[in-house]
Amino acid sequence: MRGRFITVEGGEGVGKTTNLDYIRSALERAGKTVRVTREPGGTPLGERIRELLLDPAHRGMAPDCELLLVFAARAQHLAQVIIPALAAGEWVLCDRFTDATYAYQGGGRGLPRRQIEALEQLVQGDLRPDLTLLLDVPVDVGLARAGARSALDRFEQEEAAFFERVRAAYLARATASPHRYTVIDAGRTLPEVQAQIDRAISVILDEKYFVTY
Repeated sequence: MRGRFITVEGGEGVGKTTNLDYIRSALERAGKTVRVTREPGGTPLGERIRELLLDPAHRGMAPDCELLLVFAARAQHLAQVIIPALAAGEWVLCDRFTDATYAYQGGGRGLPRRQIEALEQLVQGDLRPDLTLLLDVPVDVGLARAGARSALDRFEQEEAAFFERVRAAYLARATASPHRYTVIDAGRTLPEVQAQIDRAISVILDEKYFVTY
């Protein structure tokens, strides 16, 4: 039986790292074999591309170059990790996926949607996540959290207006695909955030969810 593909999305400082571990534990308690991975990255080659994308030394990177690097890493990630794991019946839990490309390169950078859609179809075919959890906080809250934890990477150094566009693009995609997306209010206390996650996870763990998908 094919495994399930869950992605966790959100802008800077929304708490993805903390909650990814929580989701993994919840799925494992339900008896699932879970493969946790991330984008960009997830493979040795993908991690090298990630270094290029995040390095502040490359602040002059052309948006089209950025987009192509993201999908290059994704192509390797799918071939080497995601597709084999799903075929083996594992549940794949991924820190960001193509929705992040629509948000960051589409919303943030202003690249045309049709370019992203063309690369999505080329690289992924019909593969899409079964569930996407969008952790959402106001931009000023997220940036304050991100700034307090470590040195800022190339994306984190962008202006607040960039992240407002990213957030708007994420929320628009969630509105357009309500069956796949669950928006999590990540500005609440951690127990409240994880209670929201529990409700979303309980739905995807119910096999009847996939009968009508």
